[in-house]
Amino acid sequence: MNNNIDLIIREIDKLVNNKNNDIIKVAIDGYCTSGKTTLSEFLNQRYHCNIFHMDDFFLRPEQRTYDRLNEIGGNIDYERFNTEILIPLNTGKDFSYKPYDCHNDSFKKPVRVLSKRLNIIEGSYCMHPYFAYNYDLKIFLNISPETQKSRILKRDEKLHQNFFNKWIPMENRYFKEYNIAENCNILINNLQLTL
Repeated sequence: MNNNIDLIIREIDKLVNNKNNDIIKVAIDGYCTSGKTTLSEFLNQRYHCNIFHMDDFFLRPEQRTYDRLNEIGGNIDYERFNTEILIPLNTGKDFSYKPYDCHNDSFKKPVRVLSKRLNIIEGSYCMHPYFAYNYDLKIFLNISPETQKSRILKRDEKLHQNFFNKWIPMENRYFKEYNIAENCNILINNLQLTL
């Protein structure tokens, strides 16, 4: 285990071992390909928690207006994420939500969520100011531009230009304008983690 992971585990353990029964929400934001999903899966293996992916809340085609796509952090359906995930989570009761598949431009089958004390929210835009106040622990994953480029090319050779020319500049603007990394409890550079 490396020091970064040890630090995250210590901070989550503090929250989990607290005597109150409050719902715990941990956010993992950061650059594309920095390891957000891998880290959330690792934490799930350790804690058997709920995981929510911001990728399930990208805008539907009818929402992708000029104004919305030019809004900082506007290319995520943050209103639906708040309504379908964060508000129900705070009740401590089971609930359902509909993940959106941006590759097929359609909703997937509803997902039933059993109430658990620890909940991980991962993905770019999960610390949007619309709901960032909700989190008990905020983790930001940084990555060097060279490593990011290499990982994107390995991940998707066909669509990589969309990442370089469209999605990454939008993410970078969101990180910069809202000081996302500076407002986190834990900042990790170049996470090295394999499952």
